[in-house]
Amino acid sequence: MKTSSGHSKPKISIVIPVKNGSTTLHSCLEGIFSQTLAYEMEVIVIDSGSTDGTPDILREYPVKVHEIPPAEFNHGSTRNLGVKLAGGEFVVMTVQDATAADERWIEKMLRHFNDPEVAGVCGQQTVRHDTDKNPLQWFRPQGEADIKRYQFSNTEEFKSLSGKEQHKYCRWDDVNAMYRRTVLEKIPFHHISFGEDALWARDALSMGHAIVYDYSARVYHYHHQNFKFYFRRTFIIHYQNYKFFNYIQFSGNVLKKIAIMTHRIRKLKMGRKDKWYWWNYNLNIILARFYATNQFYLISKIRGMDGIEKALKKKVGLPPQGVQNKPKT
Repeated sequence: MKTSSGHSKPKISIVIPVKNGSTTLHSCLEGIFSQTLAYEMEVIVIDSGSTDGTPDILREYPVKVHEIPPAEFNHGSTRNLGVKLAGGEFVVMTVQDATAADERWIEKMLRHFNDPEVAGVCGQQTVRHDTDKNPLQWFRPQGEADIKRYQFSNTEEFKSLSGKEQHKYCRWDDVNAMYRRTVLEKIPFHHISFGEDALWARDALSMGHAIVYDYSARVYHYHHQNFKFYFRRTFIIHYQNYKFFNYIQFSGNVLKKIAIMTHRIRKLKMGRKDKWYWWNYNLNIILARFYATNQFYLISKIRGMDGIEKALKKKVGLPPQGVQNKPKT
């Protein structure tokens, strides 16, 4: 295992909220400490009540652990706590089940901060070609990785856009993002249980900062999903889009989606049993999205935001925590 050199003032702080991460933490932390810039980094783990041996794993690595009660965890405020604990000039947000795709992951994001206008850099999530992961999500790059920089010098131009148009620039992702700490101190995350990253991007653009999407800075990240998981996840995403960006993203022609999915499954080089498994798996995802979208739309039209808030508590509760692998059969 590689370790950092123990600099008294690190340049980069990596913040990882953790709860019961024993199945993925080794991979996550090994990827971090294998980075080319590991000697300039510190790792801060905020553990919200792990009971599965996670603390024992953390003791194997040179990380700083801060414990909070489970009831105090919140995606926005817990990350704000991480920023307060950080000593670095730059802060990376990631999660316990993400693994760096290569040893230059951090280096690729950091290079963009040579531009003093850049407030944050967001990388890309990818899925390994593993047999226990949905093959329709396997990472299949079609060309060179894009780098996109967005900034509105005239902030009124951005603010005048519709919520849906604003959201096109705010596909931010705290699974894989780096921030200038001074900007995070000025623009903290909202105290919300989901979507704090997209709202931060909106706030940053509204204040004239530049944000960068660098799709060469990659992590592996995957959740194995059933109908219930994807229904809840879709409902939460619609809630975020509707409440903060004032639109509903419809799922399109379901029969067409099933036909395309079926065609792609047929082309896979695997046995009939596996094809059937993944066809059924992806059918459930398509149907879960369809039912969640239509229920959300009907509730929004009949009962408005008050009805949506009640439905969110009843149908979804807290954001679902996914598992990483296909269950063994």
